[in-house]
Amino acid sequence: MTARAAPLPPIRPDRQDAHLIGLVGIAHLISHFSQLLLAPLFPWLKDEFAASYAELGLLMTIFFVVSCIVQAASGFVVDRFGPRPVLFGGLALLGAAAFGFASSHSYGMLAVFAVVAGVGNGVFHPVNYTLLNRKVQPARLGHAFSVHGITGSLGWALAPAMLVPLTIAYGWRVALMCAGMLAFAVLALLWFNRAQLVLEALPAPKAAAAASAEHSFAFMKLPAVWMCFGFFFFYAAALSGVQLFAPEAARLLHSVPIEWAAMCLTIYMVCSAGGMVAGGFLAADPARCERIIGVGFGTAAAIALVIGFADISAFAVPLLFGAMGFGAGIAGPSRDLIVKRASPPNATGRVYGVVYSGLDIGQALAPLVFGTLMDMRQPKLVWLGIAMVLGVLIVNAFNVRKARRTSLVTAAA
Repeated sequence: MTARAAPLPPIRPDRQDAHLIGLVGIAHLISHFSQLLLAPLFPWLKDEFAASYAELGLLMTIFFVVSCIVQAASGFVVDRFGPRPVLFGGLALLGAAAFGFASSHSYGMLAVFAVVAGVGNGVFHPVNYTLLNRKVQPARLGHAFSVHGITGSLGWALAPAMLVPLTIAYGWRVALMCAGMLAFAVLALLWFNRAQLVLEALPAPKAAAAASAEHSFAFMKLPAVWMCFGFFFFYAAALSGVQLFAPEAARLLHSVPIEWAAMCLTIYMVCSAGGMVAGGFLAADPARCERIIGVGFGTAAAIALVIGFADISAFAVPLLFGAMGFGAGIAGPSRDLIVKRASPPNATGRVYGVVYSGLDIGQALAPLVFGTLMDMRQPKLVWLGIAMVLGVLIVNAFNVRKARRTSLVTAAA
């Protein structure tokens, strides 16, 4: 028996594809923006609620644990009801959570709205990738994934750039209310462009009705799906190490001025966005995705080892952060394409929901490991850990390809 082939998207003009990619990208920006609603405000929240940094960090753990659970489940909802209503619900919850944070008068209220924000954040990857994979022409998917990754990086960059100045000028409550207004503004934009987000249902596969429930979970038997899950778990672990601890670890190792260290993450994210642009062109040929991942993450791992163990000047550190970000960014679109190639037809939302829940789990657990290394005064081990995780990503990508080929041979037999 041969595997059922996924239908190709109907031919669409370039402008329609660009319109859809832009709308999905803006929604993704708000998702990443919401992940950093509280972290830049920790110094103010600590004083306001007499909370320790560990308690404030627990709010982020709550956010990502809830997001992980919702992300795995929302893929099934997307496949059943379509991505548009789920996307609108997610944006509305993020906006409501931001206003909820702004009105909080106790730590418990912050925790409640962290749950609300986690539910809202959990829907975006299943929604976005279902829309892109089902509506964008295959030849443009590399560019679509590139834009998707870039807007996510810009969302991370926008949160502190917007919230901290507003907090200094008007207070943290006003800053969070402005964040909520931004989320609702994007929701209004998507509502007025809702016709672009319509997705026609795929015809149901010809199978016995009794087997329909089993069919819904059949993708979970594919080894490639779980290897992709592991890939994103380790990707999130490396990203958490870079975002939360790498600048401080580099500052301790190379006497980097504190203002330069603060710039390192911004430089990394901007260069990562540039790398994603290049990676979108390189990923136009899906057959070379694994090699692109190998080169991109391999370069980033080598630079991590240089920062961690070489005798370099403080001036070189921000430059190396930029080069590392560019290398990781190049791998971004290919990273998303290997999931698409591992997804069975009519299960895109479910696969992306399960696979991308690895991101949330990695972001919830990795800070505990890297934070412990920093508490042990071992900044070199932070960089070694980042490099090792990047190496695991390369091996994992090639294992996904091997598992996918095995599944295809089995299906065709």
